Amino acid sequence: MRRFIFVSLALFLMVAVYVAPAQLEKNMNIVLPHADYLISNEAEKLHQTLTIGDLHSDSTLWARNLLEKSDRGHVDIPRMREGNVALQMFTSVTKSPRGQNYAKNSAEAGDNITLLAVVQRWPVETWSSLTARALYQAEKLHQFEFSAPEELMIVKSGQQVRELLRRRKANDPIVGGLLGIEGSHALDGKLENIQVLYDAGFRMMGLQHFFDNRLGGSLHGESGVGLTDFGSQTVKQMQRIGVIVDVAHSSEQVVKDVLQLSTAPLIVSHTGFYGNCPSDRNISDELMVSIASAGGIIGVGYWDAAVCEATPQGIIKAIRYGIGLVGVDHVALGSDYDGSIAAPFDTSELAVLTHEMLEAEFSIEEIRKVMGGNMMRFFEKNLPSQ
Repeated sequence: MRRFIFVSLALFLMVAVYVAPAQLEKNMNIVLPHADYLISNEAEKLHQTLTIGDLHSDSTLWARNLLEKSDRGHVDIPRMREGNVALQMFTSVTKSPRGQNYAKNSAEAGDNITLLAVVQRWPVETWSSLTARALYQAEKLHQFEFSAPEELMIVKSGQQVRELLRRRKANDPIVGGLLGIEGSHALDGKLENIQVLYDAGFRMMGLQHFFDNRLGGSLHGESGVGLTDFGSQTVKQMQRIGVIVDVAHSSEQVVKDVLQLSTAPLIVSHTGFYGNCPSDRNISDELMVSIASAGGIIGVGYWDAAVCEATPQGIIKAIRYGIGLVGVDHVALGSDYDGSIAAPFDTSELAVLTHEMLEAEFSIEEIRKVMGGNMMRFFEKNLPSQ
């Protein structure tokens, strides 16, 4: 009997390790049920001529080979090709509180990523070090590039943005990936880890996630405070070495402080506009205007808390509002794919946005800019030159 119990327990653990990660992601990264989207011939032809980019996806968090098309999640390289996506920002998540409430979270409210790291059999050092978690996710993407350099190119400089675009213009089907971080608690409180992460390829770093951290207040934290002294030092060091600062999830006071301190344009990688969707997820329109006025770029998300209506039409409505608020040159896509959201389509189905923009009488120029032109221009200009 004892041997039977031992064998049964061993089998259960094997199933948990190999099956649980896949089932967990299926439950977390949802594509909302829908009939096949109708795409006009005009929209399909236009879509194939676009240079498309997305400012935020958490795909490296999950136990998937991104070189293979999957039946779960939102993003992988084959689906990027199907959707004609040229460049995807892959953001490393290193800590996320239980519940992920948009109104208020404690930094001590448990951590989903520790459990995920254990279940997905990440290296032991990632169980306790947030820096190690970011480095591990970066290494996964580097391994994909090493395995299939003809399929994936990791972009780290303005010159490499131009090289990616040159290759795609020559009908090379390669796609590009950028490395970003969701929340600078990934520094493990050490300023020198900015350089460590930069050397690993990270070129965009968010300051906060769902909770206050050593850098300052989160939009969903308990304090609402601005940048701390450590936060100010961090922003200065990031911009000194060429890391772009992302203020998605930052408290409004942090955003104000960063704007005052910053010597480079900012990103809000995945968000909505409060005037269009008065959600706890979205900062004020006034701050969005300030970010854009300083040369920043704003990525519109695809989920309900960002746009209030998680449909292609709802996303287009948010984009149109954003253009009216901050100008067409400062609006981009910021899906939050694979970020534990329910999206109305995965990245292979992006032509539906082109279709809906045409239906809503967007100009061709507006479509080209929002779908990726603005993102390419921003990174070509603001990444390190080489």
